[in-house]
Amino acid sequence: MPYADSDGTSLYYERHGSGPAILFVHGSGGHHAAWWQQVAALRDEFTVVTVDLRGFGRSDSSMPEFDGQDFPSDVVAVLDQEDLTDVMLVGQSIGSVAALRAGLARPRRVSSVVLGHSLGGISHPELKELAAADRAEAVKLPVVDRLLTKEFQRERADLTFLFQQMGTFNVARMQDLRNLDTDGPSLEEIEVSGVRVAFLAGEKDAVLSVGTVTRAHELLPGSHLEIVPGAPHSMYWETPGPYNAAIARLRRTLTAPKDAE
Repeated sequence: MPYADSDGTSLYYERHGSGPAILFVHGSGGHHAAWWQQVAALRDEFTVVTVDLRGFGRSDSSMPEFDGQDFPSDVVAVLDQEDLTDVMLVGQSIGSVAALRAGLARPRRVSSVVLGHSLGGISHPELKELAAADRAEAVKLPVVDRLLTKEFQRERADLTFLFQQMGTFNVARMQDLRNLDTDGPSLEEIEVSGVRVAFLAGEKDAVLSVGTVTRAHELLPGSHLEIVPGAPHSMYWETPGPYNAAIARLRRTLTAPKDAE
């Protein structure tokens, strides 16, 4: 199985299929295997790459502590090792922050970034205020209720259990990722990078509201907005059909301007 080196840290990743490249970046409870429903659906048309950030899955987890600021370089290490170009990075939740920073660090490799259920750590006072208000409401709910709908939990107890088990393979925890969301890029920095950005949101996301994501889209010129009806924060897991269709549609249409630096 392939590993990439990120400043001495061994990172596990997988590459499946062929065609235009999509690289998925998991959130705080995920790892490469969390994308099983995406790999199976997309690998016939696209090159699908999944990666374990340090402290997650099969990547090096031996360090005494984890710094979220290192995660973008983990994504870059895989991009460089596989010599990928015209890549669409797809982040899930806080993984979107790592994806956006990696894209801005390698604009000649990354043509677009999909911010799944996230603002990508964009530095903007209004957006920070809106996101903080959403989080204040989210923390009132049990963790699983923030991520999956109650209907899904009731009707698919098996997949709900598997979803919760995914996180048990990780050493790093949410608190290890939080500082990744500091000193983020400005709207202007994103705009001049040439990297196209799409916001992908679920109508029933209990962590980040549709209103907040819509406002981010309005503030970032040239960005795209996809809102999936009835989908929760962990849309990739609960409603993979609409999620996969949105990812495929974005991969077919988003590309960086030819004169991007």
